[in-house]
Amino acid sequence: MQYRRLGSSGLQLSALSFGAWVTFGGQVGRSAAREMIAAAWDHGVNFFDNAETYANGEAERVMGDVLADLRLPRDGWCVSSKVFFGAVDDPRPTQKGLSRKHVADACHAALKRLRVDYLDLYFCHRPDPHAPIAETVSAMDNLIRQGKVLYWGTSEWSADEIREAHRVAMAHNLQAPTMEQPQYNLLDRQRVEVEYAPLYAEFGMGTTVFSPLASGLLTGKYNDGIPADSRLAQEGYGWLQRGLQGERIAALRRYTALAQDLEVAPSTLALAWCLRNPNVSTVMLGASKVSQLLQNFEALEVSQRFDDAAWGEVEASLA
Repeated sequence: MQYRRLGSSGLQLSALSFGAWVTFGGQVGRSAAREMIAAAWDHGVNFFDNAETYANGEAERVMGDVLADLRLPRDGWCVSSKVFFGAVDDPRPTQKGLSRKHVADACHAALKRLRVDYLDLYFCHRPDPHAPIAETVSAMDNLIRQGKVLYWGTSEWSADEIREAHRVAMAHNLQAPTMEQPQYNLLDRQRVEVEYAPLYAEFGMGTTVFSPLASGLLTGKYNDGIPADSRLAQEGYGWLQRGLQGERIAALRRYTALAQDLEVAPSTLALAWCLRNPNVSTVMLGASKVSQLLQNFEALEVSQRFDDAAWGEVEASLA
C-alpha cells in the first residue's frame, strides 16, 4: 500500500480507501462487509468512508459493528461521516442541512452508529443554501475543539464556497476545512483538475475522491446493456442509464478495447489513472465482493507500469 498526506495536513491515508456508499446496509450485509473490511485492512487500507444518509444510517451501523468485531486498533485506522441529507426518509427541517443543530446532532448520531469516540474526518456532504457558511464553519470548529472530530471538509462544494469557508475561518480564528470529497474519474475531470486547481497550493486542500469507476461505467459491464443485477438496474440510477447511448457507449467500448490491449482490467486501469494525480489524497473504492476489492488493489502497481504516452492513449479513448 502507498500512503499519502491529506493535503497539507499531517494525516497519512492509504492511497486506496474503502467506502460504504450504495453497498453497506443494502447490497451488502454484515458478513460480507466483515470479509471486505478485513481484506482491506490486510492490504493496508486505513480509511473507511461513510455518511449519515447511506441506507439512512444502516451503512454506519454495519461498519461500526464490523470494526468493533474485528478489534482493529483504533489508532491504526480512520473513519468518516458526512452531514447534510439526514438519516430518515422525508426529514424535517432540523433533520437535514448544515445548521449548527443538525451538524451537531448528526455527529453525535454517527458516533453512536459507528461505535467510536471521535470521527477522524467529517464532511459537509453538499453546500446548504439555507445555512450561512459562517454558522457551519463555527459548528465544525466547535466539534473539533470538543474532540469529537479531527478534520472537517466539504463534498461537492464549489471553489468559491470553499474559499468563503476559509475566509470565515481565518477572520474568526476557526478551524478551516482540510479536504474536499469530489467525484473524479476519466469521465468527470473538470472540477478536480480545473475548478479546484488553485486551491491545492492556496489552502493545502486534500481530496478523497469518489466514484473513480463512474458508478461502474468504466468497468465495461454496461457496454452491451444493463444487467438485471447491476447497480444501474437499481431504482434511482435513471440519470446514468440515460447517458448510456450514442457517443458515450462508443467511447466506453474504445476504452474497454484499449484496456484489453494493455492486458489490464478496465476497472483497474481507471483506478490507476486516478492515482496518478498528485492532488488526489486517496481514491475511495466501493465493492460488493472480496474478489472485486482484491482486483482493485492491483491499481497500485498499474499506476506505475505505463509511460505518459500510454496514459495519453487512455484519455484519448474517452475524449
